[in-house]
Amino acid sequence: MDSIEEQLIQAREAKKSISTLADRDKQRLINRLAVVITEHTADIIAENLKDLQKMEDTDPKKDRLLLNAERIVGLADSLRDVAALPDPTEKVISEQTMDNGLFIRKKTVALGVVGVIYESRPNVTVDVAALCIRSGNVCVLRGGQDAYHTNLYIVALIQGVLTEFGLDRNIVQQLPADRKYIVEILRAKKYIDVIIPRGSNQLIEFVRENAQVPVIETGAGVCHTYIEQSGNLESGADIVVNAKVSRPSVCNSLDTVVVDESVAADFLKILAPKLLPYDVEVFADERAYAILEEQAYPFLQLAKADDFGREFLDYKCSVKIVRGIDEALDHIAAYSSKHSEAIITEDAAKSELFLNQVDAAVVYLNASTRFTDGQVFGLGAEIGISTQKLHARGPFALEKLVTEKWIVKGKGQIR
Repeated sequence: MDSIEEQLIQAREAKKSISTLADRDKQRLINRLAVVITEHTADIIAENLKDLQKMEDTDPKKDRLLLNAERIVGLADSLRDVAALPDPTEKVISEQTMDNGLFIRKKTVALGVVGVIYESRPNVTVDVAALCIRSGNVCVLRGGQDAYHTNLYIVALIQGVLTEFGLDRNIVQQLPADRKYIVEILRAKKYIDVIIPRGSNQLIEFVRENAQVPVIETGAGVCHTYIEQSGNLESGADIVVNAKVSRPSVCNSLDTVVVDESVAADFLKILAPKLLPYDVEVFADERAYAILEEQAYPFLQLAKADDFGREFLDYKCSVKIVRGIDEALDHIAAYSSKHSEAIITEDAAKSELFLNQVDAAVVYLNASTRFTDGQVFGLGAEIGISTQKLHARGPFALEKLVTEKWIVKGKGQIR
């Protein structure tokens, strides 16, 4: 196959089918999909194993690729959550009758054909399909080679449910995983209304630089936690450990610990034994290195310049000691990807300074960055975490899969 144009034409045509689906039927369809996925748990795991066997055990992406029975139950629960959310389309934003008698209404409508390019997370296939169906959109999915078999099987299940409901199966399509088609996807402005990349910074940069279709970015996460001198050090250490080790391969995991110099020695002495059971490799600046070396922390490296602003996606983090909150704010501004940033403090004035000045999609006071998640925020499943400032920012979910449309009714008025 030299081109995916035929698939893109089919996606454009499928807009007619999804546009006729009533809200109640969208809910029924997504709930039915939750049942089907659960019923095929063993088959999904078998297909997923084919993909897992291609990846080295040491690859941090392997955890993101894994689908087990527990995670499949979680996917089904997420589908039910999406079904229960209100339809974001056909909401009247404003309406008025002008002096000349024209009646003008603005309402929300589906985006159209949504293209999503992502890497080794097959749960994205389920989440995106459900969100697009719920919001009346068609989706074309380009998952990575790593999850090829898993994605192929899941999309077949979804298309089976679409057919069961008498709908065009091309409402959800999987595009070829071959890299040679990516540029064609990015330039398919005749067929695709918006493209959403989800994955590494390298992928997002490539999409940004080559796309002719409008792009909504979901950014890589370079997440900091700042331990301010008034903070509860024991609680702060627990927050840092949770943010780093609970699931290090995801974008809301911690990458850099920023510590006030007045509490650095005390804090790192508390933190080191908590990181030790997880073999977390620490890339420390000179002062932090000296403190951790004195503690005989075994997984210790002297940080290089590029260890700050680095998304580790692994059991690794960097440590930076600063002289007060101003230097902490400067460091975060220089290295943040504007995803999720946290401060540990009991000082009300400094907490407000941090929360107001840090330029990120989500900012935290005395809590783990791992909470940045559409489901946790009550939005259901998510497309990703947007770090840009146009259209959507933060957890990008159902409510943002719409655009606006103006409807004007007249009685013969001319201008």
